[in-house]
Amino acid sequence: MDENTKRQIELHSAGATVRHRSSFEELVHYSNGTKLEPDFIKKWCVPFYMFQINNTNEFIEKLKPIKDNLNTDVVKNLLGDFNWRTRIVGAYFSTIMDLKEVEDIIGIHLLKSQVCYAGTGYCLTLASFNTKNGIEYLKKYLDYYLTQKHLHFDQRDAMSALKWTDQLNGTNEMEKYLDLYKDWVSDKYAQNLEHSFEGFKSQMESLNKIKTAYNKDLS
Repeated sequence: MDENTKRQIELHSAGATVRHRSSFEELVHYSNGTKLEPDFIKKWCVPFYMFQINNTNEFIEKLKPIKDNLNTDVVKNLLGDFNWRTRIVGAYFSTIMDLKEVEDIIGIHLLKSQVCYAGTGYCLTLASFNTKNGIEYLKKYLDYYLTQKHLHFDQRDAMSALKWTDQLNGTNEMEKYLDLYKDWVSDKYAQNLEHSFEGFKSQMESLNKIKTAYNKDLS
């Protein structure tokens, strides 16, 4: 197998299944620069991306024995890895720890959309933080990606995230994107926005349950 083929397989496995150039191409994203050690991935990623947050009790049980070692460096290492699995777990932990100092890392990751699946985690985290800065990232994402009809990325999650913050803040930012969304979704299927929000809400409730347990020492 030649090096180029090997590299393409690695990228696909990491989640770079759709290659695209966007207006965010020049944004500098956070990167570790080196691969994570297998033991680190086994400890901090594998148990949590496999169970994810919908299996809340399993997530909490897996976190209990290592909770005291969870810190900002762990989260940044997860977010700085080029793989959807590590990045989505990094987003989960950011939400659970309310780690707003990584908001720009997550926001830029969302805008660049380098790997699949992780965008859902980014949107959940930005909605959970509910800051003006985080909401602006969601709006910038929708401003661009709702005009890209050929890209079926995390538009529904970003819309759901805005609806979540609208309900918290008494605003109507999501409604401003409905016309763009209807145009983007016109040639697609299974894009019911209410169903998307219900799924998003369920995931947020799971994260909040884990967050509450984390703040109570996972009791």
